[in-house]
Amino acid sequence: MSALLLGIAWGIAAVLAIAGGAVIGVWWERKVAGHIQLRYGPLQIGPAGSLQMLADVPKLLFKEDIVPSAADKPLFKWAPLMVFAPVAASLAVIPFAAGWAPLDTSVGVLFFLAVPSLEVVAILVAAWSQRNTLAAIGGLRAASQMIAYEVPRALSVLPLVLLAGSLRPTAVLGAWQWWWMPLLSIGFIVYLIASIAEMNRGPFDLPEAESELVAGYFADYSGMRWAIFMMAEYGAMIAASLFAAATFLGGGWPFGGALGTAAIVLKAALLITVIMWVRWTFPRVRQDQLLRFCWTVLVPAALVQLVVVGVVLPWM
Repeated sequence: MSALLLGIAWGIAAVLAIAGGAVIGVWWERKVAGHIQLRYGPLQIGPAGSLQMLADVPKLLFKEDIVPSAADKPLFKWAPLMVFAPVAASLAVIPFAAGWAPLDTSVGVLFFLAVPSLEVVAILVAAWSQRNTLAAIGGLRAASQMIAYEVPRALSVLPLVLLAGSLRPTAVLGAWQWWWMPLLSIGFIVYLIASIAEMNRGPFDLPEAESELVAGYFADYSGMRWAIFMMAEYGAMIAASLFAAATFLGGGWPFGGALGTAAIVLKAALLITVIMWVRWTFPRVRQDQLLRFCWTVLVPAALVQLVVVGVVLPWM
């Protein structure tokens, strides 16, 4: 199969995986939020409300696609796909089994960190194209937040690269040892917090801030274009959790084969649940607190993790 056809096939697979994950994720998040708030969540459609999203998806498909009269129409229409594409691409380098990833490249870790950062440009395009002041403010907030939190996120992954001696995710997974978990605990916490901020999820969801910015950078989007933004958010959550499961948490350890792949998915599901729990537990922070926390807490913590690994490395 040619590289082009293979890329198209994996692209379709990534879109279907994110779409399915978003459907399940929305239902599960409603259940998690309901449990935290002492209520039941979806109940009526399907067992425990599990088919609720199958009712919601057609509603989104048939909602009117409104384009503001003052908007830059070509950019407005294409921006949601520009936001979604880097997230889908980041799934390609995640090792779903020992020694195998859809795109097994020698710079896979760098690819995973760099490609989703293109989402910043797409969000700015989406915000600007609406010709809406609140959307523009939301876009600028999102850009400043995502650019800032890329720094601790990248620094938190560097100790993994040093220990494995490679930027290839499959090599990181192959070199992983159980004692990496306690050793890299600081880096894992920094990665998780920075990833939540990168996704613009609570308590770091200031770019959306409904009470201030009326949904922020996608304020004027509706129907399926709005749904694509939501799919990108859930896709980022899935990608970040799968990457952490495959690297920080040892992938399929202690199992191998099909059980190992199932273990990666289960670990990712647990991390997704933690991310949802954080959203529905902690209050939203202010913009100055958000950026101060990045530069005065997460970046120094990530550097401390690098120093710890640097001290341990010569003794390996």
